[in-house]
Amino acid sequence: MGTTSSFTSCCSLWACRRHIIPSYNNRHVVVAYSLSQRFSPTTKASASASALREKGHVDEEGRNLDGFDLKRRQLALLLVSGVSLISSSAILGFPEAGLAVVKQGLLAGRIPGLSEPDEQGWRTYRRPDEKSGGHGVGWSPIIPYLFFVPQDWEEVPVSIADLGGTEIDLRFASSKEGRISVIVAPVLRFADNLGDDATIERIGTPEKVISAFGPEVIGENVEGKVLSMEVSEHDGRKYYQFELEPPHALITATAAGNRLYLFNVIGNGLQWKRHYKDLKKIADSFRIV
Repeated sequence: MGTTSSFTSCCSLWACRRHIIPSYNNRHVVVAYSLSQRFSPTTKASASASALREKGHVDEEGRNLDGFDLKRRQLALLLVSGVSLISSSAILGFPEAGLAVVKQGLLAGRIPGLSEPDEQGWRTYRRPDEKSGGHGVGWSPIIPYLFFVPQDWEEVPVSIADLGGTEIDLRFASSKEGRISVIVAPVLRFADNLGDDATIERIGTPEKVISAFGPEVIGENVEGKVLSMEVSEHDGRKYYQFELEPPHALITATAAGNRLYLFNVIGNGLQWKRHYKDLKKIADSFRIV
C-alpha cells in the first residue's frame, strides 16, 4: 500500500505523460515516460542550484560552463528518483528490466505451459502447477489438465468480465480455425454431497450434464442443438463428449477433485467446414493429468 501511494503522489506531482506500449497477445501497458514543464523543483533541487550559483559554476539562467541546462538536470534527477519508486516488480508485476517490454508469460497467473511443436506442428499445453487461480478461498489447487493444439494457436488473456467470470481458467484462439475455453467450476455449485473426489458420473448422466452446463458454453439453451453424445474412459476417468450445432461446439466434460471441467472448442461455419478434423482432434485430446 505504501509503495502504491508513493506512485500516485509522484504522478500527481510530476504531471506524468503516458505512453501505451502494445505487448504480447494484444495486452497493453501504460507507463509514464516524460514530465511536463509544469513541474515545480523541490527544495533540495533548488538548494543545489543556489549553491552552484554561489560558487560560480552556473549563471542565473542555470547553465554551466559545459552548456548543460541545470533545470533539466533537476528534472532528470527527480525523474530517476520517481522511477525508482515505480520500477519495483511488486507494483506492476513485471521484472525490473521490463517496464517497457512485458512478456505474457511473466504476468501473475500467466505461466507458459506449451511444449515445442512436434513433427506435425502440434504442441501440448499442460496447465502449469505454479499457475495461480484457486477459484475461491479454501479450495484445493486445481488439478492440472492437458490438450493438443496446432502451433499457430495462441493463449488469450482471460477477463473477469467473461461468461463464467473467474471460472474461465484458460482461453486459446486461432483467427483461422476457432476458439478454446476451459471452465473449472466448484462441484458445490451443483451438489453438496460430492466431496473432494467427485466423478462426472456422480454429477449426472450425459443428458443432465449437457442440459445444465451447455448454456455456460454457448450462452443459450441447448435443447435441439445436441448432435451427438459419447462417453469415453481414460486412465479410469470418464469423459462426456458432445457436439452441438448451432453454434458449432465440441464440449468435453469430466470431474476431478472438487471441480467440474468443461473443455470447449468452438468455431463458425467456415472454420467448421475447413478445419473440423483439427478441431475434433483438439477436443478429443483433453485429459486430466
